[in-house]
Amino acid sequence: MTANTPAQARTALVTGGNRGLGLGTCRALAGRGLHVLLTSRNPDDGRNAVQELAAEGLRAEHFVLDVTSAASASALADALRARALELDVLVNNAGVSLDGFDAEVVRRTLEANFFGALQVTDALAPSIRDGGHIVMVSSGMGELSGYGRALRAQLLDPALDRHVLVELMQSFVREVERGRHRAAGWPSSAYSVSKAGLNALTRVLARELAPRRIRVNAVCPGWVQTDMGGRGAPREIEQGVASIVWAAVLQAPTTGGFFRDGRAIEW
Repeated sequence: MTANTPAQARTALVTGGNRGLGLGTCRALAGRGLHVLLTSRNPDDGRNAVQELAAEGLRAEHFVLDVTSAASASALADALRARALELDVLVNNAGVSLDGFDAEVVRRTLEANFFGALQVTDALAPSIRDGGHIVMVSSGMGELSGYGRALRAQLLDPALDRHVLVELMQSFVREVERGRHRAAGWPSSAYSVSKAGLNALTRVLARELAPRRIRVNAVCPGWVQTDMGGRGAPREIEQGVASIVWAAVLQAPTTGGFFRDGRAIEW
């Protein structure tokens, strides 16, 4: 711990913490007394979010992080080590939902929602305390009922490893480029596939990090009234945040699961 960190505070890092569910999660965790590290791609947006929390009497620190950049993730890991900051909670919240559907939309969506979470987790895992929590902010849109049988079996394979999963995600891009993704069993939704991949990654990382007792769980916050979800969404931000916080402070040894409102849901 440093002189600027409360001696007994648990530490949580939230990606994409400057607005929406990310900011709401920072607010809720800070309200529980955690030392919150709020990350954002844009420095001004992050600083403004920290000031907003400070006006509410809540403390957070800002760090720059572009989840699509391996160099940015590595720089953040270096910054944490320089401060001797260890994490109790990592919330992989940052993500995008882009209009349209073509190979470029697929690449950009996977880069943020799947590969971003993977490289941030890999970079920060050494800084997570044994027994800590990793929360993947996913979506019910990643549910696999609309996938081809063979592809669904691959994604649900208990022996699935990260190398096969990464190849599956890359194959989706190639099949979209060729106009053959439907025949291969993929849906025509980059966002859906990115979240299905994130869910599968949750199970892979849960196995990999089990020796350190790090719990890795995915959470569906539901359709929430954020910039991404729109004002017509049926859930307020606080409802979606509650699911994320539930997983972030989970006392049970549960790992490798998918939850909404604290209840397990189907992959």
